[in-house]
Amino acid sequence: MGRHELASSRPKSPVLKAVVVAPTLAVFALGGSAQALGAHHDTEAVAGAQPACCVEVTASSPITSSWAASAVQPNDGAGEAAPASRAARWRVALNAAPRMLPVGVANERGLQVKTILAARAVSAAFPEITNIGGVRPDALPWHPRGLAIDIMIPNPSSAAGIELGNEIVRFAFKNADRFALQDVIWRNTYYTPSGPSGSGYGHYDHVHITTHGGGYPTGGEVYVR
Repeated sequence: MGRHELASSRPKSPVLKAVVVAPTLAVFALGGSAQALGAHHDTEAVAGAQPACCVEVTASSPITSSWAASAVQPNDGAGEAAPASRAARWRVALNAAPRMLPVGVANERGLQVKTILAARAVSAAFPEITNIGGVRPDALPWHPRGLAIDIMIPNPSSAAGIELGNEIVRFAFKNADRFALQDVIWRNTYYTPSGPSGSGYGHYDHVHITTHGGGYPTGGEVYVR
């Protein structure tokens, strides 16, 4: 393992005001505000306790990262992705009507809300992924604190495996704001929302994703595509 560096203008009822900033992916809490891990963590997607019947999901303009995620071609990449990637089709298909994200293949115990959102979204967009690691002991804080997931790639050294990893990296950065993304590591390259930032990080068999957490679940969260 390498180093890990890691909202419609429509009036709301007096019972609830909920803002979910995401055209296709959002996360909010129905059971209370989440506990922030630190002052730098994003908690805007976690709203106050309200009945599930009254939650209103709205969409806003997408926020993209500052670099061209479509250009991700990590070391020994298998070439450019098809113009209409699975990740892009997934986002377009879900843009009209938000739906709940089911639990994916990751063990969510100990994960923070933004990390859970990222794990569920990857599971929904890439059904061939059957193993996503989460909380585990580590000398670095990201996995133990529920800020990181490891997306294991089937046949990671094959051309298909490499391209699958590349596409997951692109998917992560297309959704960087919604995931409160901190970084991604894949095939020896460390990526941030500002762009690739160095090599020598290993991770040839899995894509590592780190988020800013958003606080720990309280038990009433609903994760929306």
